[in-house]
Amino acid sequence: MDGQSAVAEKSAMELGIRGRCPRCGKGHIFAGYLRLAPRCEICGLDYSFADPADGPAFFAMSIVAFPITAFAAWLEIAFQAPVWVHLVTSMPLLVGSCMALLRPLKGWLVCAQYLRRAREARLDDRNEP
Repeated sequence: MDGQSAVAEKSAMELGIRGRCPRCGKGHIFAGYLRLAPRCEICGLDYSFADPADGPAFFAMSIVAFPITAFAAWLEIAFQAPVWVHLVTSMPLLVGSCMALLRPLKGWLVCAQYLRRAREARLDDRNEP
């Protein structure tokens, strides 16, 4: 059984959240908190194809912004909280929540790129009518 079919039943989301190789499902894709490993230590898959760019940050900010903003607005309306209270409550929630989501989201995007065979767009050189 080849590596691709071994993880065929696993989704990009499941593999990415766990930080596992999209080909074998056993190796790690991260060498640090957000730094991608050069290759899988189990199957040798080269991760140079992966370029999630700003996707993880965009998704993390989009997911976290609305609940934290609602919390900060409630805090302001209910208690007329001074700015320092927002800095002590809302800011750590915002930063911590974004940091907690960055790694799983980056893993998901890297695995999705591999499993969906996403590539950079190229112009077709063929002369078709």
